[in-house]
Amino acid sequence: MAGWKKSESRRGIEYTVQPVAAHRAVKSYTCPGCGRPVAAHTAHLVVWRADGVLGEAADLAARRHWHTHCWRIA
Repeated sequence: MAGWKKSESRRGIEYTVQPVAAHRAVKSYTCPGCGRPVAAHTAHLVVWRADGVLGEAADLAARRHWHTHCWRIA
């Protein structure tokens, strides 16, 4: 993944948010916000918990790919 990372809090949970540029997005994913596909070659965000409750490896394994708009309104 490329791009800056930042922390954001939602409903009392800390998340790490990292953008993915369109030219680096080579796979399609399902956005957990709207349930629609995040198509390959579409800029989007990768989001994972930053609290480490289950450990950093588990947090990274549970990361999800969101449409930028869906994450903003979540």
